[in-house]
Amino acid sequence: MAIKYRNKTAKRRVSRFKKKMRIRKDIEGTTERPRLTVFKSLYHIYAQLIDDTAGRTLVACSTVEKDLEGGSSNRESAKKVGAMLAKRAKEKNIVNVVFDRNGYRYHGKIKELADSAREAGLKF
Repeated sequence: MAIKYRNKTAKRRVSRFKKKMRIRKDIEGTTERPRLTVFKSLYHIYAQLIDDTAGRTLVACSTVEKDLEGGSSNRESAKKVGAMLAKRAKEKNIVNVVFDRNGYRYHGKIKELADSAREAGLKF
């Protein structure tokens, strides 16, 4: 029996959640190699480094912060978030990470964030 959805948005959300769970069963962040996870909303983009063994966030960055001018959810903002996250991670001596795209397709904003984090010194 097929699942009936109220609208396209609900179907898209459930689909992303299924992809997220498929990815997360293979990825785990440790103290030596935390998980870089990305979330994007309609207006903002968020990224954080998480230590899953301790269950805590080590470094976080988003377009909501005052440090990032023009905080919106576009490619330029994603680049800034990736660079700022990598800078903060290097301050805490974190270089190696595991990238968790959180069910999103690896293109556009997600790719820009990942590329700028790599350019700023993170290895994944």
